[in-house]
This record gives sequence, C-alpha cells and structure tokens, in this order.
Amino acid sequence: MNVSQSTGNVPPEADCAFDVGASDTLERLIECFARYGDTYRVYVRARRSYTYVIHHPDDVKRVLVTNHRNFTKGIDRDRIKILLGRGLMTSEGEFWTHQRYLMQPLFHRRVISRFGQVIEETNRRFLDQLEMQAARGGTVNITEAMSELTLEIVLRAIFGTDFDEMSAAFAVVTKDQARNLGFVYKFRALAKLVGGLVHRRRSSRRDEHLDYVAMMMSARDKETGSAMSEHALIDEVMTLVVAGHETTASVLSWTWYLLSQHPDVEASLHSELAGQPLPPAPSLAQVETLSCAQQVLNETMRLYPPGWLLSRRTIGPDVLGGYPIPARSNVLLPLYLLHRHPRYWSDPERFQPQRFAPEHEATRPRFAFMPFAAGPRHCIGETLALYEMLMHLLRVVPRYRLVFVPDRPLDLEAQINLRTRHPLYMRVERR
Repeated sequence: MNVSQSTGNVPPEADCAFDVGASDTLERLIECFARYGDTYRVYVRARRSYTYVIHHPDDVKRVLVTNHRNFTKGIDRDRIKILLGRGLMTSEGEFWTHQRYLMQPLFHRRVISRFGQVIEETNRRFLDQLEMQAARGGTVNITEAMSELTLEIVLRAIFGTDFDEMSAAFAVVTKDQARNLGFVYKFRALAKLVGGLVHRRRSSRRDEHLDYVAMMMSARDKETGSAMSEHALIDEVMTLVVAGHETTASVLSWTWYLLSQHPDVEASLHSELAGQPLPPAPSLAQVETLSCAQQVLNETMRLYPPGWLLSRRTIGPDVLGGYPIPARSNVLLPLYLLHRHPRYWSDPERFQPQRFAPEHEATRPRFAFMPFAAGPRHCIGETLALYEMLMHLLRVVPRYRLVFVPDRPLDLEAQINLRTRHPLYMRVERR
C-alpha cells in the first residue's frame, strides 16, 4: 500500500503510556499487544510525539527490507552510540554503507572457518572447569560462565596473539554487568588501548596477524583504495567486543536453562551430538549438519531473542498496517512478541524445537522469525555466532548434563539485550 492510498485513519491509541528504556517496557508492550493487536500507537509525552508499534510480518518486512531506505535507526540509537561510537550498530547513511562494504568480507564463511581452532580450544578450557565442578558436586554460574566463554572467543578472534595483553582490560565487560554511565566510561576508556595496539602494529610490519584487527587494518575500498580511518576502526572493534559476545552468551544461557526444563529435548540433543564422529575443531559446514542442535538454538532465540526490540524512525511518510505513519516518527518492532505471535506460532509459550523442522518452517511467513534482524542491517556476525553456539553444544552436551538450581525467581531484564535479572546457577553432572 502506498502513502497516497492511505484513507487518513489512525491506528488504535494505547492508554498505557511507556517509552523505550523504562524498566517495564516489555510488560507494557505485552499488555498493549493483547489489547490493541498488530498495529497501535502510544503518545510519549517526553518526546511530544507518537511512537508506532508493529507486529505483522508484512510490516516488519517493509520496514527492514522492501522500504528500508525510508527508515533510519530509532530511539535506542543514541543510548547505544554513547557506548559503541559510530560502529555498524549505530552509524547511518553513506558512512554506514562504506563501513559495511569494508566489513562484510571479513565475515565470509571462509574467514569465519579460520576461527574453528580458537572456538575449540576455548571450549576445552571450559570443559576443564566443568569437570572440576562435577568432581566437587558444585554449581556453576552459567550466566557468568557463558559471558566469559564468548568474550574470550571474540577477544581472541579480534586481537589474536595480542589476546593476553588485551583480555585483562576487557574483563570489565563480564565483571561489570550494569550497563549504566559508569560502565560506559570504563568501557570507552579501553579505546585508547585499542588505538595503541593499532599504532604498534602499523609501526612494526614484521609480524603477521590473522585476526580482525589485522583484517580491518588491511581492508580497502576497491574503487578508491582508501583504508578505514583509525577512529572508525576502533569503534568497530568496540562494537565487535560487545555485540560479538553479549548476544551469544545470552542465547547459550537461555539454552542451558530450557534444556534443563525439558529432559525429552535434552535427550534428543544428546543422542544427536554423542553420536557424531566429527573431528576436533570441526568446520562450519560440519557443525551445520547438526539439525537438532540448530532447532534447539532457533527455538531458544524465538522465545528469548537477545535483540528483543528493534526501533526505526521514518524519514518520509509511510503506511504500516494500513495506517499512515508521518515522517520522523518512531516505530518499534518487538521481536519478543513477533516470535510469540499466536497467528504464526501454535502454543507460542511452549519450548518446541521441532517447529523449526523444514516441513514446519515452510508454513510460516519468512519474517515471523528473525533473531538476527533482516535486510541490509541484519547482524553481520550471525554465522560466527551460530558456529560458536553449535560448537559449544557439540563439546559439552555429550559429556555433561547441566541441572538448573533455582535460588530466586526467574525474572526477565529487558534492556538493550534480553537476559535474566539474576544469574542462573547449574549443577554439573557427568554423563
């Protein structure tokens, strides 16, 4: 439907006012979806404007793909920009296009496969920790453990042989879980450390490095031959550190929790993984053959998508859900609710990985499930994240069972990422 076809009507207006960033945003969105359906608007007094909320896959496709040029990043951009600078997650326009052009080849399947040994060795060290806990009959803070595991992998991929020098400083990412201004200050201070590393590498060309810093330093525009500026390179490194580990850690934490609550699924997954004759450090293509593991991860991301809410802002007027949307309007896409939409998901609250079997996937709209977003701004690290997660399950599930030990209510914390308000603890049992 074109803007010119609009009938001039407006979507239902919610009387439960909220704004992105409030502690109860998710609860308000759930309430409003139940009352107003696929498309509604809410007046935000602080902004003196309406925010439009959409849930239909066709509208999601329009915003992210078919008419993406009419949308920029939305409300949450400024908050994230303070933390990450002008990396791929926050930049816009020609600068974003240029950066994405330079960065995209660095996430080709062939490049990602280079990090198989790094992922393998990091998981081996994690297995040693699990064995110690199993011997003691103790518990492991799986939230912290997954954060440390995925941070180590991403730091080794970014800094390579300089990992030991950089890892202690970047430990703040896992040790300080509050994402407030204090954390922002400490994290942004690490940019000087990254800048110093880049300067040393440029002045000493004798050492060859096979990591993301080296690849970004070597990236060139095919038309102009120009390299990425140092400031841009640093911002992309900082973005990779945060985006490259927090989302993956969140999915793995939720996966372990859900497996502990569904022994039938856990048994099916164990049966698949324990019977795999895969070599050490299997390739990306090899782990992609693990159909049950992929279904488990997809179902986890359906229920608990790390990037649970996307926001965009219209450039010019548009039409969503059959309603006219004015220019410069904020639009919210709650993936948490899209992934639980009762029209596209039967028994949507139930953990049921089989729904991602090929015969079932064909019955759903493509844009009813998109944990890594979609369109030109889809997550550049999607394949690397899936490689990490599949390798982790492959190494741990055949050896250990993790049993959830509830010590307090399982509350959601829906801020930039969707995670548990309190850490999850698991008892480690040998197979």
